[in-house]
Amino acid sequence: MSSAAAIVDAKGWSKTFTGRTVLRDVDLAIRPGEVHGLVGQNGSGKSTFIKILAGFHTPDAGASLKVRGEQVQLPLRGGTARDLGLSFVHQDLGLIDTATVLENLRIGNYETRAAWYVPWSRERQRVRRALARFGLEVDPDTKVADLREVDRAIVAIVRAIDQLERFDAGVLVLDEPTAFLPRDGIEQLFQAVRDIAASGFGVLFVTHRLDEILALTNRVSVLRDGALVAMVDTPSTTEEDLIARILGFSLDDLYPTPHKADGEVVLGVRELSGRIVDGLSFDVHGGEILGLTGLQGMGYEEVPYLLFGATPAVGGSVSVGAISAKASALSPPDALRMGLALLPANRQRWGIVGPASVGENTTIPTLGRYFRGGVLRHRRETADVRRLIDAFDVRPPEADRQISTLSGGNQQKALLGKWFATDPKALLLHEPTQGVDVGARRQIFAQIRDVAAGGMSFVMASTEYEDLAHLCDRVLVFRNGRVVAELHGTELTQERIVEQCFREISAPTSSAAR
Repeated sequence: MSSAAAIVDAKGWSKTFTGRTVLRDVDLAIRPGEVHGLVGQNGSGKSTFIKILAGFHTPDAGASLKVRGEQVQLPLRGGTARDLGLSFVHQDLGLIDTATVLENLRIGNYETRAAWYVPWSRERQRVRRALARFGLEVDPDTKVADLREVDRAIVAIVRAIDQLERFDAGVLVLDEPTAFLPRDGIEQLFQAVRDIAASGFGVLFVTHRLDEILALTNRVSVLRDGALVAMVDTPSTTEEDLIARILGFSLDDLYPTPHKADGEVVLGVRELSGRIVDGLSFDVHGGEILGLTGLQGMGYEEVPYLLFGATPAVGGSVSVGAISAKASALSPPDALRMGLALLPANRQRWGIVGPASVGENTTIPTLGRYFRGGVLRHRRETADVRRLIDAFDVRPPEADRQISTLSGGNQQKALLGKWFATDPKALLLHEPTQGVDVGARRQIFAQIRDVAAGGMSFVMASTEYEDLAHLCDRVLVFRNGRVVAELHGTELTQERIVEQCFREISAPTSSAAR
Protein backbone atom coordinates (compact mmCIF):
# COMPACT_ATOMS: atom_id res chain seq x y z
CA MET A 1 0.00 0.00 0.00
CA SER A 2 1.35 3.43 -0.93
CA SER A 3 2.12 6.05 1.75
CA ALA A 4 1.55 8.88 -0.75
CA ALA A 5 -0.97 11.65 -0.16
CA ALA A 6 -4.58 10.54 -0.05
CA ILE A 7 -6.63 10.37 -3.25
CA VAL A 8 -9.72 11.33 -1.24
CA ASP A 9 -9.39 13.30 1.98
CA ALA A 10 -12.69 14.19 3.70
CA LYS A 11 -12.60 16.33 6.83
CA GLY A 12 -15.29 17.49 9.21
CA TRP A 13 -18.20 15.77 7.50
CA SER A 14 -21.51 16.08 9.33
CA LYS A 15 -25.09 15.69 8.16
CA THR A 16 -28.37 16.62 9.85
CA PHE A 17 -31.84 15.66 8.64
CA THR A 18 -34.79 17.56 10.17
CA GLY A 19 -32.98 18.13 13.42
CA ARG A 20 -31.47 14.64 13.64
CA THR A 21 -27.69 14.41 13.18
CA VAL A 22 -26.71 11.18 11.45
CA LEU A 23 -23.05 12.01 10.73
CA ARG A 24 -20.83 13.83 13.20
CA ASP A 25 -17.53 15.52 12.23
CA VAL A 26 -16.09 12.52 10.38
CA ASP A 27 -12.57 12.56 8.88
CA LEU A 28 -11.67 9.82 6.42
CA ALA A 29 -8.81 9.52 3.94
CA ILE A 30 -8.33 6.90 1.20
CA ARG A 31 -4.76 6.42 -0.02
CA PRO A 32 -3.44 5.18 -3.38
CA GLY A 33 -3.16 1.39 -3.44
CA GLU A 34 -5.35 1.01 -0.35
CA VAL A 35 -8.48 -1.01 0.27
CA HIS A 36 -10.11 0.90 3.12
CA GLY A 37 -12.93 -0.77 5.02
CA LEU A 38 -15.88 1.14 6.47
CA VAL A 39 -18.03 -0.67 9.03
CA GLY A 40 -20.75 0.12 11.56
CA GLN A 41 -24.28 -0.83 12.50
CA ASN A 42 -27.19 0.00 10.24
CA GLY A 43 -27.89 3.68 10.79
CA SER A 44 -24.33 4.47 11.89
CA GLY A 45 -23.80 6.90 8.99
CA LYS A 46 -21.98 4.78 6.40
CA SER A 47 -24.52 5.29 3.60
CA THR A 48 -24.83 8.99 4.40
CA PHE A 49 -21.06 9.40 4.05
CA ILE A 50 -21.12 7.63 0.69
CA LYS A 51 -24.06 9.68 -0.57
CA ILE A 52 -22.26 12.94 0.28
CA LEU A 53 -19.23 11.67 -1.63
CA ALA A 54 -21.45 10.76 -4.58
CA GLY A 55 -23.23 14.14 -4.55
CA PHE A 56 -26.66 12.91 -3.41
CA HIS A 57 -26.49 14.78 -0.08
CA THR A 58 -25.16 18.18 0.92
CA PRO A 59 -22.98 18.07 4.07
CA ASP A 60 -23.46 20.47 6.95
CA ALA A 61 -21.32 23.62 7.08
CA GLY A 62 -17.64 23.13 7.83
CA ALA A 63 -17.05 20.06 5.65
CA SER A 64 -14.13 19.96 3.23
CA LEU A 65 -12.92 17.57 0.52
CA LYS A 66 -9.65 17.17 -1.32
CA VAL A 67 -9.23 14.85 -4.32
CA ARG A 68 -5.64 14.08 -5.31
CA GLY A 69 -4.52 17.02 -3.15
CA GLU A 70 -6.80 19.58 -4.79
CA GLN A 71 -9.56 21.30 -2.84
CA VAL A 72 -13.00 20.44 -4.24
CA GLN A 73 -16.08 22.54 -3.70
CA LEU A 74 -18.92 20.93 -1.76
CA PRO A 75 -21.59 19.86 -2.38
CA LEU A 76 -20.69 17.79 -5.42
CA ARG A 77 -23.23 18.19 -8.19
CA GLY A 78 -24.48 16.05 -11.08
CA GLY A 79 -21.65 14.03 -12.60
CA THR A 80 -18.90 15.84 -10.66
CA ALA A 81 -17.96 12.75 -8.65
CA ARG A 82 -17.48 10.67 -11.79
CA ASP A 83 -15.46 13.46 -13.41
CA LEU A 84 -13.19 13.41 -10.36
CA GLY A 85 -12.53 9.69 -10.75
CA LEU A 86 -14.94 8.47 -8.09
CA SER A 87 -16.99 5.42 -9.08
CA PHE A 88 -19.74 3.78 -7.03
CA VAL A 89 -21.65 0.56 -6.58
CA HIS A 90 -24.55 1.44 -4.27
CA GLN A 91 -26.70 -0.98 -2.29
CA ASP A 92 -29.57 -0.59 -4.76
CA LEU A 93 -27.06 -1.11 -7.65
CA GLY A 94 -28.35 1.94 -9.56
CA LEU A 95 -29.13 0.02 -12.74
CA ILE A 96 -31.87 0.88 -15.23
CA ASP A 97 -34.06 -2.21 -15.42
CA THR A 98 -35.63 -1.29 -18.77
CA ALA A 99 -32.23 -0.76 -20.43
CA THR A 100 -29.93 -3.46 -21.77
CA VAL A 101 -26.71 -4.65 -20.17
CA LEU A 102 -24.79 -2.83 -22.92
CA GLU A 103 -26.67 0.42 -22.32
CA ASN A 104 -26.16 0.24 -18.56
CA LEU A 105 -22.44 -0.34 -18.95
CA ARG A 106 -21.59 1.99 -21.77
CA ILE A 107 -24.12 4.82 -22.00
CA GLY A 108 -22.27 8.12 -21.98
CA ASN A 109 -19.00 6.35 -22.84
CA TYR A 110 -19.68 4.91 -26.29
CA GLU A 111 -16.78 4.86 -28.70
CA THR A 112 -17.77 7.13 -31.58
CA ARG A 113 -16.40 7.67 -35.05
CA ALA A 114 -17.16 10.06 -37.88
CA ALA A 115 -20.70 11.45 -37.90
CA TRP A 116 -21.27 10.06 -34.38
CA TYR A 117 -21.26 6.53 -35.70
CA VAL A 118 -21.08 3.94 -32.87
CA PRO A 119 -19.27 0.66 -33.74
CA TRP A 120 -21.80 -1.56 -32.00
CA SER A 121 -19.98 -4.82 -32.64
CA ARG A 122 -16.87 -3.45 -30.88
CA GLU A 123 -19.01 -2.19 -27.99
CA ARG A 124 -20.60 -5.61 -27.58
CA GLN A 125 -17.20 -7.32 -27.64
CA ARG A 126 -15.93 -4.91 -25.00
CA VAL A 127 -18.91 -5.62 -22.75
CA ARG A 128 -18.52 -9.38 -23.18
CA ARG A 129 -14.85 -9.19 -22.19
CA ALA A 130 -15.62 -7.06 -19.12
CA LEU A 131 -18.35 -9.44 -17.95
CA ALA A 132 -16.24 -12.51 -18.64
CA ARG A 133 -13.77 -11.28 -16.02
CA PHE A 134 -16.44 -12.20 -13.47
CA GLY A 135 -17.51 -15.37 -15.22
CA LEU A 136 -20.73 -13.83 -16.55
CA GLU A 137 -21.76 -14.81 -20.06
CA VAL A 138 -24.91 -12.96 -21.11
CA ASP A 139 -26.00 -11.30 -24.32
CA PRO A 140 -25.14 -7.58 -24.04
CA ASP A 141 -28.59 -6.83 -25.49
CA THR A 142 -30.36 -8.57 -22.57
CA LYS A 143 -32.60 -6.31 -20.49
CA VAL A 144 -31.28 -5.89 -16.94
CA ALA A 145 -34.78 -6.65 -15.61
CA ASP A 146 -34.42 -10.18 -17.04
CA LEU A 147 -31.18 -10.95 -15.17
CA ARG A 148 -30.84 -12.91 -11.94
CA GLU A 149 -30.01 -10.83 -8.85
CA VAL A 150 -26.43 -12.05 -8.77
CA ASP A 151 -25.94 -11.15 -12.44
CA ARG A 152 -27.38 -7.67 -11.85
CA ALA A 153 -24.83 -7.14 -9.09
CA ILE A 154 -21.97 -8.21 -11.36
CA VAL A 155 -23.13 -5.79 -14.08
CA ALA A 156 -23.12 -2.93 -11.54
CA ILE A 157 -19.62 -3.81 -10.34
CA VAL A 158 -18.27 -4.13 -13.89
CA ARG A 159 -19.76 -0.74 -14.79
CA ALA A 160 -18.09 0.95 -11.82
CA ILE A 161 -14.70 -0.55 -12.65
CA ASP A 162 -15.09 0.36 -16.33
CA GLN A 163 -15.73 4.01 -15.44
CA LEU A 164 -12.31 4.25 -13.77
CA GLU A 165 -10.31 3.14 -16.82
CA ARG A 166 -9.70 6.66 -18.11
CA PHE A 167 -8.10 7.81 -14.83
CA ASP A 168 -4.56 7.32 -13.55
CA ALA A 169 -5.80 7.40 -9.97
CA GLY A 170 -9.28 7.35 -8.53
CA VAL A 171 -11.45 5.68 -5.92
CA LEU A 172 -13.87 2.77 -6.31
CA VAL A 173 -16.61 2.79 -3.65
CA LEU A 174 -18.28 -0.56 -3.02
CA ASP A 175 -21.33 -0.48 -0.73
CA GLU A 176 -22.26 -4.07 0.29
CA PRO A 177 -20.91 -5.43 -3.03
CA THR A 178 -21.12 -9.11 -2.11
CA ALA A 179 -24.75 -9.12 -0.97
CA PHE A 180 -25.93 -10.86 -4.16
CA LEU A 181 -22.72 -12.61 -5.14
CA PRO A 182 -22.34 -16.39 -4.78
CA ARG A 183 -19.73 -17.52 -2.31
CA ASP A 184 -17.65 -19.00 -5.10
CA GLY A 185 -17.81 -15.67 -6.96
CA ILE A 186 -16.69 -13.44 -4.09
CA GLU A 187 -13.03 -14.28 -4.57
CA GLN A 188 -13.30 -13.12 -8.20
CA LEU A 189 -14.46 -9.74 -6.93
CA PHE A 190 -11.73 -9.66 -4.29
CA GLN A 191 -9.05 -10.36 -6.88
CA ALA A 192 -10.40 -7.57 -9.11
CA VAL A 193 -10.35 -5.20 -6.12
CA ARG A 194 -6.77 -6.19 -5.29
CA ASP A 195 -5.76 -5.61 -8.93
CA ILE A 196 -7.36 -2.16 -8.89
CA ALA A 197 -5.55 -1.24 -5.67
CA ALA A 198 -2.25 -2.62 -7.01
CA SER A 199 -2.54 -0.27 -10.00
CA GLY A 200 -2.62 2.76 -7.69
CA PHE A 201 -6.33 3.29 -7.15
CA GLY A 202 -8.02 3.50 -3.78
CA VAL A 203 -11.01 1.39 -2.77
CA LEU A 204 -13.59 2.17 -0.09
CA PHE A 205 -15.17 -1.16 0.87
CA VAL A 206 -18.37 -1.08 2.94
CA THR A 207 -19.76 -4.34 4.28
CA HIS A 208 -21.32 -5.99 7.33
CA ARG A 209 -19.27 -9.15 6.72
CA LEU A 210 -16.31 -8.76 9.03
CA ASP A 211 -14.55 -11.80 7.58
CA GLU A 212 -14.44 -9.90 4.26
CA ILE A 213 -12.98 -6.84 5.99
CA LEU A 214 -10.24 -8.95 7.56
CA ALA A 215 -9.48 -10.76 4.30
CA LEU A 216 -9.40 -7.77 1.93
CA THR A 217 -8.70 -4.41 3.57
CA ASN A 218 -5.54 -2.62 4.65
CA ARG A 219 -7.23 -0.25 7.10
CA VAL A 220 -10.71 -0.10 8.55
CA SER A 221 -12.72 2.82 9.94
CA VAL A 222 -15.56 2.20 12.39
CA LEU A 223 -18.62 4.46 12.64
CA ARG A 224 -20.96 4.37 15.63
CA ASP A 225 -23.95 6.69 16.05
CA GLY A 226 -22.64 8.84 13.21
CA ALA A 227 -19.17 9.35 14.71
CA LEU A 228 -15.80 7.89 13.75
CA VAL A 229 -14.83 5.85 16.84
CA ALA A 230 -11.80 3.99 15.45
CA MET A 231 -9.45 3.74 12.48
CA VAL A 232 -7.10 0.76 12.69
CA ASP A 233 -4.68 -1.16 10.51
CA THR A 234 -6.53 -4.35 9.62
CA PRO A 235 -3.66 -6.79 10.31
CA SER A 236 -3.55 -5.53 13.90
CA THR A 237 -7.22 -6.15 14.71
CA THR A 238 -9.55 -9.12 15.15
CA GLU A 239 -13.20 -9.85 14.45
CA GLU A 240 -13.98 -9.72 18.17
CA ASP A 241 -12.28 -6.33 18.48
CA LEU A 242 -14.21 -4.94 15.51
CA ILE A 243 -17.52 -6.19 16.91
CA ALA A 244 -16.79 -4.49 20.24
CA ARG A 245 -15.93 -1.22 18.46
CA ILE A 246 -19.04 -1.41 16.26
CA LEU A 247 -21.42 -2.09 19.15
CA GLY A 248 -19.63 -0.18 21.90
CA PHE A 249 -19.50 -3.31 24.05
CA SER A 250 -18.33 -6.92 23.79
CA LEU A 251 -20.77 -9.41 22.31
CA ASP A 252 -20.64 -12.60 24.36
CA ASP A 253 -23.07 -14.67 22.30
CA LEU A 254 -24.50 -13.82 18.89
CA TYR A 255 -26.70 -16.89 18.67
CA PRO A 256 -29.59 -17.91 20.96
CA THR A 257 -29.67 -21.16 22.93
CA PRO A 258 -30.75 -24.12 20.76
CA HIS A 259 -34.04 -25.89 21.46
CA LYS A 260 -35.41 -29.32 20.57
CA ALA A 261 -37.97 -29.29 17.76
CA ASP A 262 -40.20 -32.36 18.02
CA GLY A 263 -43.66 -31.17 16.98
CA GLU A 264 -45.96 -32.67 14.38
CA VAL A 265 -45.24 -32.18 10.68
CA VAL A 266 -46.37 -28.64 9.74
CA LEU A 267 -45.02 -28.30 6.20
CA GLY A 268 -44.80 -31.19 3.76
CA VAL A 269 -43.18 -30.91 0.32
CA ARG A 270 -43.37 -33.72 -2.24
CA GLU A 271 -41.58 -33.95 -5.60
CA LEU A 272 -41.29 -30.16 -5.96
CA SER A 273 -39.73 -29.07 -9.26
CA GLY A 274 -38.97 -25.68 -10.75
CA ARG A 275 -36.44 -24.10 -13.06
CA ILE A 276 -33.56 -25.69 -11.11
CA VAL A 277 -35.12 -27.70 -8.26
CA ASP A 278 -35.80 -31.28 -9.33
CA GLY A 279 -38.09 -33.64 -7.39
CA LEU A 280 -37.52 -32.16 -3.93
CA SER A 281 -39.26 -33.75 -0.92
CA PHE A 282 -38.94 -32.88 2.76
CA ASP A 283 -40.96 -32.34 5.96
CA VAL A 284 -40.67 -29.56 8.52
CA HIS A 285 -41.89 -30.17 12.07
CA GLY A 286 -43.51 -27.70 14.42
CA GLY A 287 -40.89 -25.43 15.95
CA GLU A 288 -38.18 -26.64 13.56
CA ILE A 289 -35.78 -24.31 11.74
CA LEU A 290 -34.75 -26.02 8.51
CA GLY A 291 -31.81 -24.54 6.60
CA LEU A 292 -31.33 -24.75 2.83
CA THR A 293 -27.98 -23.91 1.28
CA GLY A 294 -25.47 -24.60 -1.49
CA LEU A 295 -23.51 -22.65 -4.04
CA GLN A 296 -25.38 -19.93 -5.89
CA GLY A 297 -27.49 -21.30 -8.71
CA MET A 298 -27.77 -24.80 -7.26
CA GLY A 299 -31.47 -24.44 -6.48
CA TYR A 300 -31.73 -23.87 -2.73
CA GLU A 301 -32.55 -20.16 -3.28
CA GLU A 302 -35.48 -21.09 -5.55
CA VAL A 303 -37.31 -23.16 -2.93
CA PRO A 304 -38.96 -20.41 -0.79
CA TYR A 305 -40.42 -18.75 -3.90
CA LEU A 306 -41.72 -22.05 -5.30
CA LEU A 307 -43.39 -22.87 -1.98
CA PHE A 308 -45.00 -19.43 -1.81
CA GLY A 309 -46.18 -19.42 -5.42
CA ALA A 310 -44.03 -16.39 -6.23
CA THR A 311 -42.10 -18.46 -8.80
CA PRO A 312 -44.07 -20.93 -10.95
CA ALA A 313 -43.44 -24.58 -10.13
CA VAL A 314 -43.63 -27.26 -12.81
CA GLY A 315 -44.54 -30.12 -10.49
CA GLY A 316 -45.01 -31.35 -6.97
CA SER A 317 -47.30 -30.63 -4.03
CA VAL A 318 -47.22 -28.56 -0.86
CA SER A 319 -49.17 -29.24 2.33
CA VAL A 320 -49.52 -27.08 5.42
CA GLY A 321 -51.21 -29.03 8.18
CA ALA A 322 -54.28 -30.67 6.62
CA ILE A 323 -54.38 -28.35 3.58
CA SER A 324 -52.68 -29.54 0.38
CA ALA A 325 -52.21 -27.91 -3.03
CA LYS A 326 -50.48 -28.56 -6.32
CA ALA A 327 -47.34 -26.43 -6.36
CA SER A 328 -47.94 -25.42 -9.97
CA ALA A 329 -51.33 -23.93 -9.02
CA LEU A 330 -50.12 -21.98 -5.97
CA SER A 331 -50.25 -18.19 -5.83
CA PRO A 332 -49.03 -15.96 -2.97
CA PRO A 333 -52.63 -15.34 -1.74
CA ASP A 334 -53.19 -19.11 -1.73
CA ALA A 335 -49.98 -19.64 0.24
CA LEU A 336 -51.00 -17.00 2.80
CA ARG A 337 -54.38 -18.67 3.28
CA MET A 338 -52.65 -22.02 3.82
CA GLY A 339 -50.50 -20.51 6.56
CA LEU A 340 -47.25 -19.68 4.75
CA ALA A 341 -45.42 -16.34 4.69
CA LEU A 342 -42.29 -15.27 2.79
CA LEU A 343 -39.52 -12.83 3.71
CA PRO A 344 -37.64 -12.30 0.40
CA ALA A 345 -33.94 -11.54 0.11
CA ASN A 346 -34.32 -8.35 -1.90
CA ARG A 347 -36.39 -6.18 0.41
CA GLN A 348 -36.03 -3.13 -1.85
CA ARG A 349 -37.71 -4.79 -4.83
CA TRP A 350 -40.05 -7.32 -3.17
CA GLY A 351 -40.16 -6.62 0.56
CA ILE A 352 -41.16 -3.00 1.13
CA VAL A 353 -43.34 -0.34 -0.44
CA GLY A 354 -40.71 2.41 -0.35
CA PRO A 355 -42.94 5.52 -0.40
CA ALA A 356 -45.28 4.10 2.27
CA SER A 357 -44.81 4.48 6.02
CA VAL A 358 -43.48 1.90 8.46
CA GLY A 359 -47.01 1.42 9.76
CA GLU A 360 -48.55 0.98 6.33
CA ASN A 361 -45.90 -1.55 5.37
CA THR A 362 -46.33 -3.63 8.49
CA THR A 363 -50.13 -3.92 8.30
CA ILE A 364 -50.49 -4.62 4.54
CA PRO A 365 -51.12 -8.39 4.95
CA THR A 366 -53.36 -7.95 8.03
CA LEU A 367 -55.30 -4.83 7.04
CA GLY A 368 -58.60 -6.71 6.89
CA ARG A 369 -58.63 -7.27 10.64
CA TYR A 370 -58.88 -3.52 11.26
CA PHE A 371 -62.13 -2.99 9.35
CA ARG A 372 -65.52 -3.11 11.00
CA GLY A 373 -68.65 -2.31 9.03
CA GLY A 374 -66.51 -1.11 6.15
CA VAL A 375 -64.71 1.43 8.36
CA LEU A 376 -61.00 1.27 9.11
CA ARG A 377 -60.34 1.22 12.87
CA HIS A 378 -57.25 3.37 12.60
CA ARG A 379 -56.68 3.71 16.35
CA ARG A 380 -56.43 -0.06 16.82
CA GLU A 381 -54.14 -0.36 13.79
CA THR A 382 -51.86 2.36 15.15
CA ALA A 383 -51.71 0.71 18.57
CA ASP A 384 -50.71 -2.64 17.01
CA VAL A 385 -48.04 -0.97 14.87
CA ARG A 386 -46.57 0.72 17.92
CA ARG A 387 -46.44 -2.61 19.77
CA LEU A 388 -44.71 -4.23 16.80
CA ILE A 389 -42.16 -1.42 16.51
CA ASP A 390 -41.39 -1.75 20.22
CA ALA A 391 -41.22 -5.56 20.18
CA PHE A 392 -38.82 -5.62 17.22
CA ASP A 393 -36.83 -2.55 18.30
CA VAL A 394 -37.37 -0.71 15.00
CA ARG A 395 -35.39 2.55 15.03
CA PRO A 396 -36.36 5.31 14.90
CA PRO A 397 -39.65 4.18 16.52
CA GLU A 398 -41.83 6.30 14.23
CA ALA A 399 -44.84 4.57 12.64
CA ASP A 400 -45.45 7.45 10.20
CA ARG A 401 -41.86 7.55 8.94
CA GLN A 402 -41.29 6.53 5.31
CA ILE A 403 -39.85 3.02 5.52
CA SER A 404 -37.31 3.61 2.75
CA THR A 405 -35.56 6.16 5.03
CA LEU A 406 -34.79 3.46 7.61
CA SER A 407 -31.51 1.57 7.61
CA GLY A 408 -31.49 -1.89 6.08
CA GLY A 409 -31.44 -3.64 9.44
CA ASN A 410 -34.42 -1.69 10.75
CA GLN A 411 -36.34 -2.30 7.53
CA GLN A 412 -35.68 -6.02 7.98
CA LYS A 413 -36.86 -6.02 11.59
CA ALA A 414 -40.08 -4.25 10.54
CA LEU A 415 -40.66 -6.79 7.76
CA LEU A 416 -40.04 -9.71 10.08
CA GLY A 417 -42.58 -8.25 12.49
CA LYS A 418 -45.05 -7.80 9.63
CA TRP A 419 -44.95 -11.50 8.75
CA PHE A 420 -44.94 -12.67 12.37
CA ALA A 421 -48.17 -10.66 12.78
CA THR A 422 -49.88 -12.88 10.17
CA ASP A 423 -49.34 -15.80 12.58
CA PRO A 424 -48.18 -18.22 9.86
CA LYS A 425 -47.67 -21.89 10.51
CA ALA A 426 -44.38 -21.74 8.56
CA LEU A 427 -42.27 -18.72 7.63
CA LEU A 428 -40.04 -18.92 4.55
CA LEU A 429 -36.85 -16.86 4.82
CA HIS A 430 -34.37 -16.03 2.06
CA GLU A 431 -31.13 -14.47 3.34
CA PRO A 432 -32.87 -12.92 6.37
CA THR A 433 -29.73 -11.10 7.58
CA GLN A 434 -28.54 -9.77 4.21
CA GLY A 435 -27.16 -6.25 4.68
CA VAL A 436 -27.92 -6.39 8.42
CA ASP A 437 -25.39 -5.36 11.07
CA VAL A 438 -24.22 -7.63 13.86
CA GLY A 439 -26.44 -6.03 16.51
CA ALA A 440 -29.61 -6.33 14.43
CA ARG A 441 -28.67 -9.88 13.46
CA ARG A 442 -28.61 -10.87 17.12
CA GLN A 443 -32.09 -9.42 17.61
CA ILE A 444 -33.44 -11.18 14.51
CA PHE A 445 -31.96 -14.53 15.57
CA ALA A 446 -33.48 -14.19 19.04
CA GLN A 447 -36.91 -13.38 17.57
CA ILE A 448 -36.77 -16.38 15.24
CA ARG A 449 -35.70 -18.77 18.00
CA ASP A 450 -38.31 -17.45 20.45
CA VAL A 451 -41.13 -17.85 17.93
CA ALA A 452 -39.86 -21.31 16.90
CA ALA A 453 -39.94 -22.34 20.54
CA GLY A 454 -43.64 -21.47 20.47
CA GLY A 455 -44.28 -23.87 17.58
CA MET A 456 -43.84 -21.86 14.37
CA SER A 457 -41.72 -23.57 11.69
CA PHE A 458 -39.07 -21.91 9.54
CA VAL A 459 -37.42 -22.67 6.20
CA MET A 460 -34.26 -20.56 5.90
CA ALA A 461 -32.43 -20.40 2.56
CA SER A 462 -29.03 -18.79 3.03
CA THR A 463 -25.33 -18.85 2.27
CA GLU A 464 -24.48 -17.55 5.76
CA TYR A 465 -23.00 -20.89 6.77
CA GLU A 466 -22.17 -19.90 10.34
CA ASP A 467 -25.73 -18.66 10.91
CA LEU A 468 -27.15 -21.90 9.55
CA ALA A 469 -24.91 -24.02 11.77
CA HIS A 470 -25.87 -22.17 14.95
CA LEU A 471 -29.54 -21.41 14.31
CA CYS A 472 -30.93 -24.39 12.39
CA ASP A 473 -31.99 -27.84 13.57
CA ARG A 474 -31.19 -29.39 10.17
CA VAL A 475 -29.56 -28.14 6.97
CA LEU A 476 -30.12 -29.51 3.47
CA VAL A 477 -27.28 -28.91 1.00
CA PHE A 478 -28.18 -28.57 -2.69
CA ARG A 479 -26.28 -29.31 -5.87
CA ASN A 480 -27.82 -29.08 -9.35
CA GLY A 481 -31.33 -28.80 -7.96
CA ARG A 482 -31.14 -31.85 -5.70
CA VAL A 483 -30.32 -32.42 -2.04
CA VAL A 484 -26.89 -34.01 -1.74
CA ALA A 485 -26.51 -33.89 2.03
CA GLU A 486 -28.59 -33.51 5.17
CA LEU A 487 -26.69 -32.28 8.22
CA HIS A 488 -27.89 -32.36 11.82
CA GLY A 489 -26.61 -33.03 15.31
CA THR A 490 -22.84 -33.11 15.66
CA GLU A 491 -22.40 -32.92 11.87
CA LEU A 492 -24.11 -29.53 11.72
CA THR A 493 -21.05 -27.25 11.76
CA GLN A 494 -19.94 -24.37 9.58
CA GLU A 495 -16.96 -26.37 8.34
CA ARG A 496 -19.10 -29.35 7.41
CA ILE A 497 -21.59 -27.16 5.52
CA VAL A 498 -18.78 -25.52 3.54
CA GLU A 499 -17.25 -28.91 2.75
CA GLN A 500 -20.57 -30.28 1.45
CA CYS A 501 -21.29 -27.15 -0.61
CA PHE A 502 -18.01 -27.36 -2.48
CA ARG A 503 -17.58 -31.12 -2.60
CA GLU A 504 -18.48 -32.97 -5.79
CA ILE A 505 -21.25 -35.39 -4.79
CA SER A 506 -23.17 -37.40 -7.34
CA ALA A 507 -25.93 -38.84 -5.15
CA PRO A 508 -27.84 -37.89 -1.99
CA THR A 509 -26.19 -39.00 1.26
CA SER A 510 -29.43 -39.01 3.23
CA SER A 511 -32.69 -40.57 2.13
CA ALA A 512 -34.55 -38.60 4.82
CA ALA A 513 -34.12 -35.40 2.80
CA ARG A 514 -35.88 -36.86 -0.25
